[in-house]
Amino acid sequence: MVTVKLLKIAHGRSGDKGNGSNVGIIARHPDIYPFLKENLTADRVKEYMKHICKGEVERYEMPNIGALNFILNESLGGGGTVSLKLDAQGKTHASTLLRMDVDVPDELLAKVG
Repeated sequence: MVTVKLLKIAHGRSGDKGNGSNVGIIARHPDIYPFLKENLTADRVKEYMKHICKGEVERYEMPNIGALNFILNESLGGGGTVSLKLDAQGKTHASTLLRMDVDVPDELLAKVG
């Protein structure tokens, strides 16, 4: 096992929907998706993003594209049109999550170089 940033094994996109942000985490290799599915839980994302997300975190699995989608409820200070937050649309939330440390088996790291 090696501790790396999530960014090493996945990439992501994020945006907004009202007062919630939407964070998609996509495996960099098909063999990494099962690892993400097992290790990147809604509870773990909630704990890591607790300084941003004040509500529940919902997780949706998208195995056909090797991705997980997280909804971070109550993370935008009311939403883009009413919030005083610097990032009221959640565009940086994927970048923040991709900096999470994860312990990854060596054989999976070899798949992404």
